[in-house]
Amino acid sequence: MDGSSERYRLAPPSPFPQTAKASGIRTVYAAANVVTDPLKLIDPWCEPAADWGATLAFRHHLWGLGFKIAEAMDTSQRGMGLDWQNAAELITRVLAEAKATPGADLGCGAGTDELAPQDARSLRARQRTMLIVLAAIALPGAASWRW
Repeated sequence: MDGSSERYRLAPPSPFPQTAKASGIRTVYAAANVVTDPLKLIDPWCEPAADWGATLAFRHHLWGLGFKIAEAMDTSQRGMGLDWQNAAELITRVLAEAKATPGADLGCGAGTDELAPQDARSLRARQRTMLIVLAAIALPGAASWRW
């Protein structure tokens, strides 16, 4: 792969609207994937290379369709190549976007999947890790904390 690109066009255009209001009858969350940067991709399972601009643009598109976002959940990112450091960055970035976007809303996943198997056996280690994850969701910049 030489890193070059070529133009690709989809046709015909989608007949569906680009934006829509939520119905108000149900709350619907989209488990949106992270967009990768194919020109920086090294090893998608060990070293993910997120395209943060495209990832955030996709969230804005979903919010514009009336969806709420289910962020950093097992079904959409965790366990699919997105380690805790990247999940924490995703949460931080999307929370900031949501706060600046009228009507945007999201729920963030909290887990202890970043613990090594031998550490996950300890209740104290799981509690400590869960507090770090919850702090990262609740407080900007907390993802870099180590207790």
